[in-house]
Amino acid sequence: MHRFAVLAKQTAASSGCKGPGSCRNGRRDVALRCIASLAAEKQHRQRFTQLTRSGREGLVRWNSAAKASAVKISEKTSREKILTLESMNPQVKAVEYAVRGPIVLKAGEIEKELRKGIKKPFTEVIKANIGDAHAMGQQPITFLRQVVALCTYPNLLDSPSFPEDSKKRARRILQGCGRKSLGSYSASQGVNCIREDVAAYIERRDGGVPADPDNIYLTTGASDGIFTILKILVSGGGKSRTGVMIPIPQYPLYSAAISELDAIQVNYYLDEENCWALDVNELRRSLNEAKAYCNPKVLCIINPGNPTGQVQSRKCIEDVIHFAWEEQLFLLADEVYQDNVYSEECQFHSFKKVLYEMGPEYYNNVELASFHSTSKGYMGECGYRGGYMEVINLHPEIKGQLVKLLSVRLCPPVSGQAAMDIVVNPPVPGEESYKQFIKEKESVLNNLAQKAKLTEDMFNKVPGIHCNPLQGAMYAFPRIFIPSKAIEAAKAHKMAPDLFYCMKLLEETGICVVPGSGFGQREGSYHFRMTILPPVEKLKIVLEKVKDFHIQFLEEYA
Repeated sequence: MHRFAVLAKQTAASSGCKGPGSCRNGRRDVALRCIASLAAEKQHRQRFTQLTRSGREGLVRWNSAAKASAVKISEKTSREKILTLESMNPQVKAVEYAVRGPIVLKAGEIEKELRKGIKKPFTEVIKANIGDAHAMGQQPITFLRQVVALCTYPNLLDSPSFPEDSKKRARRILQGCGRKSLGSYSASQGVNCIREDVAAYIERRDGGVPADPDNIYLTTGASDGIFTILKILVSGGGKSRTGVMIPIPQYPLYSAAISELDAIQVNYYLDEENCWALDVNELRRSLNEAKAYCNPKVLCIINPGNPTGQVQSRKCIEDVIHFAWEEQLFLLADEVYQDNVYSEECQFHSFKKVLYEMGPEYYNNVELASFHSTSKGYMGECGYRGGYMEVINLHPEIKGQLVKLLSVRLCPPVSGQAAMDIVVNPPVPGEESYKQFIKEKESVLNNLAQKAKLTEDMFNKVPGIHCNPLQGAMYAFPRIFIPSKAIEAAKAHKMAPDLFYCMKLLEETGICVVPGSGFGQREGSYHFRMTILPPVEKLKIVLEKVKDFHIQFLEEYA
């Protein structure tokens, strides 16, 4: 409206007119133009008012229609969801993973409550449920981080802050990457030079036993490799469905993968009374029983053991290999804790080396996949998700199928591949970083050995708790006595007795551990898994709290 008024006034001004009564020159035509200009201004105002009123009415009508339409849309969207618990993949629904299960969800809720200022009998939640070394305060290995940093930001290669041996390795890795960038895809099997370094590492580790880079597959942690091999092994239906033999207690990755792939889980029990040893007679019992309902063709071994911490003897490994050869089983050797051996009476023996030394009848026939990772050992680099598997004696056509399957996921993280390279190609004597590297590595492993002994000793002083020697890995899996009244209370809460125990431990002390039922255990026995990774002083506090809680628990439910 302002625009129309201005135009009218401009017209009047151009005529020398200041209103109808101000035409001093008396000229009639000028007066008429002035009057016409003012009339036009009035007409414009009336038209603008009509348009505004019409617009408001239209907006009201539009809003009413929109609301009616929204109601109809709302009515339509109230239909049932396409994806429900009933319609989802039943194999996924069957998957359970105790390490990050209900006890960990509860720990997260308690942490939120503590942040809000809600009072608890403790000031922090200590997550002793998972082997996440750096989250527990372990410092990274300097050389590994230097090389990965240089690979990630090659401009640092000109920096005097980095030693030459780290730069040498970074250049070698980058040379194998597309356009010398860690951001490029690699070959599905992994960067070639890193696979060569893995093969060289295996040869050194195994005293000269040959390793072919073409049999090396870099993976997204060991878990990715294990799942991939299981996927290619599972077939058949009904009684011919693939059976996968796994140790009990086991790492829940195995039971979860078996459920997801709709394979058949075949349990064999480790001998708790004999420091969790593996008995071939138990393997035979398990296999023979399983033949009635599936086709057992895969045998999984975890050495050193998770959650049990045992290190299998060479004789035991020979017996297992002979059993696999005799029964035509595909062997999976999970060896991610191969650097974590603490008992002076124990030594790590790779399945690959023992298989080779048993002679060509075994070495040329037994199909074996073995796995390693950056996540454990002295490195603890869980977040990089680096790993590898060596697969030997595969049928040539199956090898092609495996590469095809791996190509679907393009490639493992190249930064993780770089981290894996440093694990298998560390500094050597005479190189600038060697002394610091050895000092850091030995410090981590010596510290873990100290904590393993501390944990075993303190648990065995508590009435109603028994802990086998922690020979390796990074966990304790103590057996706990749970009174019958507590078992009844657990039933009332619809919980397994050891889950009930662990939940009360969490709620009363803030310590998060995993119930043994999540790993499997013999009927009527109860355990929990706890990592030994916290710093020594904090670990002592944790162990004291567990001791006090357990004594109080026994008194409460006596």
